Amino acid sequence: MPYFLSLEVDLDLPQGFSAPLFLQSKMDNSLPGTTETLLSGETLDDVMRSVIEAILERGERISPTKGGAIELTGILFELKNPRARLSRTETRGKPYSCLGELCWYLAKTNDLEFIFYYIPAYKKFADGDQIFGGYGPRLFNWDGLNQVSTITELLRKNPHSRKAVIQLFDAQDILEEHKDVPCTCIVQVMIRRDKLHMMVTMRSNDVIWGLPHDIFCFTMLQEILARDLSVEVGTYKHAVGSLHIYDKTMDTARKFIDEGWQPTAAVMPPMPLGSPWSSIEVLLSAASAIRSNGTFDSVDLRGLDPYWMDLVRLLQVFHFKKNKNSDGVKVLRAKMSSSTYFQFIDSLIEQLS
Repeated sequence: MPYFLSLEVDLDLPQGFSAPLFLQSKMDNSLPGTTETLLSGETLDDVMRSVIEAILERGERISPTKGGAIELTGILFELKNPRARLSRTETRGKPYSCLGELCWYLAKTNDLEFIFYYIPAYKKFADGDQIFGGYGPRLFNWDGLNQVSTITELLRKNPHSRKAVIQLFDAQDILEEHKDVPCTCIVQVMIRRDKLHMMVTMRSNDVIWGLPHDIFCFTMLQEILARDLSVEVGTYKHAVGSLHIYDKTMDTARKFIDEGWQPTAAVMPPMPLGSPWSSIEVLLSAASAIRSNGTFDSVDLRGLDPYWMDLVRLLQVFHFKKNKNSDGVKVLRAKMSSSTYFQFIDSLIEQLS
């Protein structure tokens, strides 16, 4: 039997037309590992569930350098609510490592020590003390060019521009052997109807480990850009050449499915209005202080919006997690402004008790 996925597309229809349009995409049973499917969901968990189920049902076996896997090729999916960027599952609910990786990008560095603090597995992909394929310098200082600033000014001058493209993969990346090269090829943003939409194109994406972090970091960048340009956040689209699940994470993928559908109401709060870059600098200062001294007490946080203060506290929670300090975690939980993060913190307190 052919495999169908349906999605609802909201259209701004002419007067007199109110019915939604339903599209169906068919996966051809004669071509394992290929699809014409557009997957769409409100939340990260919705999207992950759809892609995991599709790969488990129709994936084709491959043997890449990082180990055996099953994949689908040519996948496009949409996250309708980019603020629903955190998994609510026990399997993939990893806000601390996601936030740590975002800080690594925003700090404009490829330094292994920085990201190792949050994600030790990065050590396997290091060339010495650097991650060759790290996104931070490529986003903010590629041969002296700040690509993020460039596209921001481009859209400020011409909001309907189609040239707001950031390049992360370079032709030079495969001329020599490196343990890590960028999986992301380009990031494109567009402003349409006063909303900033983002489209990311990847050559390769691991569903279990890479995808949750990629969606978190890129949708946060999307919201940062939207706030800087005084527009609202639109949708997020993610196109992948090879979307795969490694054999070594197959059990995790099945456990994710077994957890069932997750609530759609729990999303991160909106980022404060106005340019966020000064607040980001404070966040990065606090992150550095926590990594070095175990506390952000030395950082001047006066005037910092509760949104950003919660992110600082999450980084401190992660430090307490590493040091098994459940009392410290409880103190920080009581100070959180948004209940969005309670599930993750409560789960951690239970683990540490």
